[in-house]
Amino acid sequence: MTQQKQNYALPIIVCLFLFGMIAFVTNLAAPLGEVLYNQFEIARWMGTLGVLANFIAYAVMGYPGGVILDRYGYKKTALIAIAVGFIGVGIQVISGFAGSFGIYILGAFVAGFSMTMLNIVVNPMLNKIGGGGKKSNQLVQLGGSMNSLFGTMVFLLVGILLPAITEAQISDVLPLLYTALAIFGFAFIVIALSTLPEDEKTAAIEEKSAHSPLSFRHFVLGTFAIFCYVGLEVGNMQFINKWLANEYTGLVALIPGIDPEVATTIAGSVAGTFVFLMLVGRLAGIGLASLISPRLMLGIIAGGSGILTLAAILIPATAGNVTLVNMPLFVSDTGLITLGEGLALFGTATVPINALLLVLVGLFASMMWGAIYTLAVEGLGKYTKKASGIFMIMVCGGGVIPLIMGFVLSGTGSFLVSFWVVVAACIYMLYYALVGYKNVNTDIPT
Repeated sequence: MTQQKQNYALPIIVCLFLFGMIAFVTNLAAPLGEVLYNQFEIARWMGTLGVLANFIAYAVMGYPGGVILDRYGYKKTALIAIAVGFIGVGIQVISGFAGSFGIYILGAFVAGFSMTMLNIVVNPMLNKIGGGGKKSNQLVQLGGSMNSLFGTMVFLLVGILLPAITEAQISDVLPLLYTALAIFGFAFIVIALSTLPEDEKTAAIEEKSAHSPLSFRHFVLGTFAIFCYVGLEVGNMQFINKWLANEYTGLVALIPGIDPEVATTIAGSVAGTFVFLMLVGRLAGIGLASLISPRLMLGIIAGGSGILTLAAILIPATAGNVTLVNMPLFVSDTGLITLGEGLALFGTATVPINALLLVLVGLFASMMWGAIYTLAVEGLGKYTKKASGIFMIMVCGGGVIPLIMGFVLSGTGSFLVSFWVVVAACIYMLYYALVGYKNVNTDIPT
């Protein structure tokens, strides 16, 4: 038993490192979108194509990635994923020299394939090492913390490199892309020299079975829960920013006398605080996961997220009828600790209480992935690898749910009303925690 723990220490560290890589490369797409918007003077929606390319890659590569993992195992799949990621980021580097919008989008799409496969590897591997239940949830929560830490680092580094993002070009972001290439190169060497825990190969030839991960009701319901979670996370970040920055219904109208440029800065800082609170929540989730079951954790955080979002919708937030609070911010131009021109770590700003409530959802949302994944793959046995690939397909919720929120916004003209979509997502996740998680297909051999 002692030897087993020693053998698994390095694989756990490798998995945590891969979690960080996923966030580092993925989160680069958002600030790069602003750079692209300003450099090429494209339509605002086209600046989000890098993010969209990542989500499309998840939908396209999810199932094939699960098949690759099932056939070649954790180590080879991770090495393939890292090699693909190196190529994807390399293409983005080329776009910086060529000054090409199209080449950048291609690079973001290829990098998205890598992120999909890395997710497919690290989630089932940590679940396997943890043996299911609380321990697995705790390890996945720890991985999520690394994910948030590296993701937050991106925002800090972008702020240092691009204090004036309206004048920036892709070439200005090359140091970050070089860093990503170095991370991929280092990870490839470490994993190539590591021994990862692989599933034992059975001598039996794969049967033409009528069963698959989709034969398990609790897994199918779990994939929709992860769809809702990713959509909630991305939707909240995007629409908090859009709402507060909008010159008609945002801070400019709600707080008389505020400068439109300052309003835009505050809006971005509020969204950044959502990301920071996800890091705080995931760190707290590591300890919490050892104390309560994944089901209870999901029930608490889904219910809490729903209550906070519902309160944000129902509390009035119109010009002349809004409750304002002094909110601490992460990465704010008006901060208390200035690191350089246009950058600070912490500060405060006056915002509607609705914004504060929506940002606090980040504390709960941060723990959803680990809890849902652990519940969804419980009892799947030999189907877990392919299940992980299917799971990744549903990450496309990060693109679909914000789109639905956009349709609601277009139909109602109200940013806050669009958050009813988030409430519906929370209700579904609460249902999954209470009822949908149960494995009713225990008769299927695994």
